Amino acid sequence: MNAAGYMVISALGFSLMALCVKIGNLRGFPVLELIAAKALISLFLSYWDVWRLGISPWGEQRTLLWLRGIIGFLALIAVYTALTLLPLAEATLIQYLNPIFTAILAFLFLGERIQKTTVACMVMGIIGLLVISQPQLLGGTPLPLAGVAIALLGAAGSGAAYTIVRRLSHREHPSVIILYFPLVCLPATIVFGWQDFIFPEGSDWILLLAIGLFTQVGQIGLTRGVAMVSAGKATGFSYIQVIFASLLGALFLDETLSISTLLGAIFIISGALINNWERK
Repeated sequence: MNAAGYMVISALGFSLMALCVKIGNLRGFPVLELIAAKALISLFLSYWDVWRLGISPWGEQRTLLWLRGIIGFLALIAVYTALTLLPLAEATLIQYLNPIFTAILAFLFLGERIQKTTVACMVMGIIGLLVISQPQLLGGTPLPLAGVAIALLGAAGSGAAYTIVRRLSHREHPSVIILYFPLVCLPATIVFGWQDFIFPEGSDWILLLAIGLFTQVGQIGLTRGVAMVSAGKATGFSYIQVIFASLLGALFLDETLSISTLLGAIFIISGALINNWERK
């Protein structure tokens, strides 16, 4: 499978994860408990994968691996919090400003050239984001400022994490990179959030399990996709998550899938196709 295929799988996994987080918050679960559930399942699956492959779980670039885990954890707090403050589609849209941060950081720290196709993808993506989020300029309802600011922090943190993944992918196995994420998240959520945890009942267990499983699918697709091509180009494909989020929000949360959302989707998909174009 090529990078585009992995990034589409990643986008679907993260979209389903976001839906479960949104539902979990509506059931009263705090953000850190939702992250803890995700981290617990991810830790088990990631360690099993490393053990199955017969490779060392600690890797070689340990400082950078721990840094990736810490930045990823902070970004995840922002992303999950934004999902509780904003509609599913809008929270996802703002999160997908991360290719801008990724491309800039990869240029500054990895020396990756920002290709014209990637620039075109980002421009098309931003236009699509503006159309779908329905700002006041287009006669739509403005989003809560706090939610927007937190979502932007999540996008910046994700961009930084993707850039580190790109750097690590030259020497570290994707399964090792993935393992460090729950190694940071699980103890951190327990230390800082256990006082507010609530005990799951009935279908809550399935919901928490789904958050972990869908996140693992998204994380594997993301890590493998970013490892195949430049960081800015790979994450450009993940704009497709906006489409998945819009459909899931309409189907399960009664969120309106407006004409502007469909129009914005055209821009975003067109940008992804341009991003995939290569000179012969």
